[in-house]
Amino acid sequence: MPKAKETGLGYQYVDLTVTYDGRSLVINGQHTLLFSGSIHYPRSTPQMWQSLISKAKEGGLDVIQTYVFWNIHEPKQGQYDFSGRKDLVRFIKEIQAQGLYASLRIGPFIESEWSYGGLPFWLHDIPGIVYRTENEPFKEQMQRFTNKIVDMMKVERLYASQGGPIIMSQIENEYKTVEGAFHEKGVSYVEWAASMAVGLQTGVPWIMCKQDDAPDPIINTCNGMRCGETFVGPNSPNKPSLWTENWTSFYQAFGEEEYIRPAEDIAFHVALFIAKKGSFVNYYMYHGGTNFGRTASAFVTTKYYDQAPLDEYGLISEPKWGHLKELHAAVKLCSKTLLSKDQTTFPLDELHQAYVYGDYNSEECVAFLVNRHSKDATVLFHNVSYFLPRVSISILPDCKYIAFNTAKISAQYGVRTMVPSEKFDSKARWAVFKEAIPNFDTTSVRANMLLEHMNTTKDESDYLWYTIRFQQDSPNPRASLSAFSAGHVLRAFVNGNFVGAAHGSHQNPSFSFESTIALSKGVNYISLLSQTVGLVDSGAYMENKAAGIRSVNIDDKDLRSYSWGYQVGLVGEKLKIYSKVGARKVQWNKLGSLTNQTQPLTWYKIEFDAPAGNDPLALNLGSMGKGQAWVNGKGIGRYWVSFHTPKGSSSQTWYNVPRSFLKPSRNSLILLEEENGNPLGISVDRVLRTRACGLVSESHLPPVSSWLEEKQREGKNNKYRTRKGVSPSIQLRCPQRKNISQILFASYGNPSGNCQSYAQGSCHAFNSKTIVEQACLGKESCSISATSENFGDPCPGLPKTLVVDAQCK
Repeated sequence: MPKAKETGLGYQYVDLTVTYDGRSLVINGQHTLLFSGSIHYPRSTPQMWQSLISKAKEGGLDVIQTYVFWNIHEPKQGQYDFSGRKDLVRFIKEIQAQGLYASLRIGPFIESEWSYGGLPFWLHDIPGIVYRTENEPFKEQMQRFTNKIVDMMKVERLYASQGGPIIMSQIENEYKTVEGAFHEKGVSYVEWAASMAVGLQTGVPWIMCKQDDAPDPIINTCNGMRCGETFVGPNSPNKPSLWTENWTSFYQAFGEEEYIRPAEDIAFHVALFIAKKGSFVNYYMYHGGTNFGRTASAFVTTKYYDQAPLDEYGLISEPKWGHLKELHAAVKLCSKTLLSKDQTTFPLDELHQAYVYGDYNSEECVAFLVNRHSKDATVLFHNVSYFLPRVSISILPDCKYIAFNTAKISAQYGVRTMVPSEKFDSKARWAVFKEAIPNFDTTSVRANMLLEHMNTTKDESDYLWYTIRFQQDSPNPRASLSAFSAGHVLRAFVNGNFVGAAHGSHQNPSFSFESTIALSKGVNYISLLSQTVGLVDSGAYMENKAAGIRSVNIDDKDLRSYSWGYQVGLVGEKLKIYSKVGARKVQWNKLGSLTNQTQPLTWYKIEFDAPAGNDPLALNLGSMGKGQAWVNGKGIGRYWVSFHTPKGSSSQTWYNVPRSFLKPSRNSLILLEEENGNPLGISVDRVLRTRACGLVSESHLPPVSSWLEEKQREGKNNKYRTRKGVSPSIQLRCPQRKNISQILFASYGNPSGNCQSYAQGSCHAFNSKTIVEQACLGKESCSISATSENFGDPCPGLPKTLVVDAQCK
């Protein structure tokens, strides 16, 4: 990369000019084709950043992209925090230290499944404010924070024009989805935001994603899974085609199944985008990480894009990471031709087509052969047969030999396992504290109405108590209590006793609650705990969004206009009993020593030593219900194990505990359990990728890294023009500091299944395991050619496949 040279102290950067034209970004006069990955600094820890960025670089990325998270940097107006996981400058400098570029998405509205879309809630209380439109109070605050971030980057000389890594910035985010709601004020706001950003003179281009009316010189970009099909293109012939969010999976909400996007599908759409003159692809996310504390938006799980190429814990996720690495290598083999030659498109037949750059008869020629259909095909390209698997694209860097096919995965398959390191199944180790249930007499905030939840809590807590007292003339054991809430959870107590709960969902946050209750003669107390599970993250007029209880009835009596008492938050929260100091402020009891153990709203405390080693760690909370967890005072996020998916499982059972949160011994785990979970079932588990599995057949391609030498060895008897000079092979690699300790399965022949489930077939070379063991045991990585010369031919005339499953230790 032209921007830096490696020295003994890292990378020495030089000032760069970054411009663009209709083909690509132009860096120091050179057109560039760039692969990028989103890694968000607050969703990981500073101790993880070096490893994450290093693995991204090894995976073939050129750029790291991140949002800027306004609400964590300015939690109170005028009070800034850029420490720890919020240290944006340190994160950008780590990108710089590893010789990569940075893409800075300032927003400052970001969405990102982040609470309140990254906006600080104190904006809500500015008189006359309307978010993200032609509104002076909002524009003043937005410009002030944007200036703050840009000035920080300039002071640290982090823009490329100053010798730093930042080659582009973003203003606003997916505004087109709400622009229509603001009518002409939306249009003028876009013009203002663009003008404001350009006026900051960063020396690098600005972008707006999903904004087809982005004013010059702002570049409009695409977000989504299929931008090669859906993107109508730049809104000017002088702007390049950029893909800012290629979703590698999708975020998950509590109660919803995890979406798994296959590596083949990602690779297909990247190749198609590049074939159609795309020059920048960013994977959202490359590492999703963790929504620590209360940062996730409404109903979104604590884990974020765990199915990305780097999983929540920062471990390489195969085959996604390896398959995309091969794709990047194939594209970069021919990037010079792609960026310098004209493109032509023509049909191979009525169902398949080719995108060609350059002249077939010259040394500079690149072809993308596309099969969009659900059946395999054989096509003719310049009178040569090429086999195209269904829904795939073959890349021919010289228009002759296939270097990569999007449907043929040669990368290994990885398996992540959770291994219990310590079980917390001893009652003697646990201490408990029961949260007090407030009633009307103990509250100090009063109103003759039902207050809106978010405007009352100011996002200081998920919890708001609504309390009321009333006189009952005679006992009523069958009274009906009903309520309607705009979201997200309600727990009801009558005279201090729990009587029921209800909640909404990500798709339908509002819900109704009904319960039959027993009322005593005389004064009765109703205490309703309203809970948010993160705040809304998007939409027009966010400042008007509502949550909390909107109506309450006992039988046919409407209680909305009665006198209500309110308490923001829980006692344990106010005392910060999840911290070392706060925990001393209450009387903890032994587990089992209190009566009414099934009462919701219980705090649990236990101490544990850090497990040995460097493996990532996670809490298995499968025995719990819903709540929050802290380790040594640091919030590891909300958990909601009891909210099952349609298939009957929990959306998330394991919760990330970064090693940097721990001390060698006497670590404090504190949980607020809102339901009736059992803490004796909790364990702290090591997160391991202890297995490496590979599957390759004779039709697979060797690694792209060998293409330059292979392309010179055209096989004379090949039926199809593919890279046959070197046979396909399985590449196995254990995680760092681990070696292959055992071969669990090996078969050369026709084994059935895949790396998730396999079995020996009718054709099997009986020396398969022995040969693989000789090649791999005791090594961190190994390569085994899938050939009859290597294993013998157990079934002449039949196509063969090699499957190897190895244990790492």
